[in-house]
Amino acid sequence: MTATGVRAHARIVARADGRGGTALPVLAGEGPLALRRVRSGGAEARVMVVGAMSGPLGGDRLALTASVAQSARLHVGSAAATLALPGQAGGEARYDVRLDVAEGGELRWLPEQLIAARGSDLHVTTRAELAAGARLVLREEQVLGRVGEEPGRLTSRLTVRVAGRTVLDQELACGPGAPGGWDGPAVLAGHRAVGQLVVVRPEYEDRPVETRMLDECAALTPLAGPAALVSAVAPDALRLRRLLDEALAGLS
Repeated sequence: MTATGVRAHARIVARADGRGGTALPVLAGEGPLALRRVRSGGAEARVMVVGAMSGPLGGDRLALTASVAQSARLHVGSAAATLALPGQAGGEARYDVRLDVAEGGELRWLPEQLIAARGSDLHVTTRAELAAGARLVLREEQVLGRVGEEPGRLTSRLTVRVAGRTVLDQELACGPGAPGGWDGPAVLAGHRAVGQLVVVRPEYEDRPVETRMLDECAALTPLAGPAALVSAVAPDALRLRRLLDEALAGLS
């Protein structure tokens, strides 16, 4: 840790073990990003991200990369919500996630919510690079402030590329100092929880999903490739999770 915050980079590498399962030759946590392999069934390896210390705090620079090789299957979750706090160093914190999935590989990226507490300033980037024939389920949930609390500032960018082609690239900025209109009817409409679910499946190339409303606060849309996007807003994290879980069940 320095005067300007923590620098930490956690890494996961998943490979087929040749026996119908998935091995984890690299499972390296660092700083507040501790990684634990947990029991799973079938061919899938399951990893939990465990908060070893508070973070991200102001001034922190955190990164997590996950690489899934051909025919490997990886499920990544987190033991608890991630809480962004202002911290003693102050200033903007950054959390960068990079996901790579090879042909025939499958990644389920399902962390718990990210909560932007009052006074925090967090910039999150998530970039997923998939080869042709790769599969992905990615859930992203963000909550502005704890119960009864004003939100911190949160800027998030999500990019998904399949076979070198960008199928999704979007950015959302919310909270104090964010561009005007973030809380208006065209964005959050007064809600304090926002999330999305990205599903990439090769079969969507020939049979894309149909655009439709799943709820008055959730919509399903096809992307320009073998992918689908569910976008949702909700008054709280519990309702948001229900919306996204129902959407994923409907796509299964």
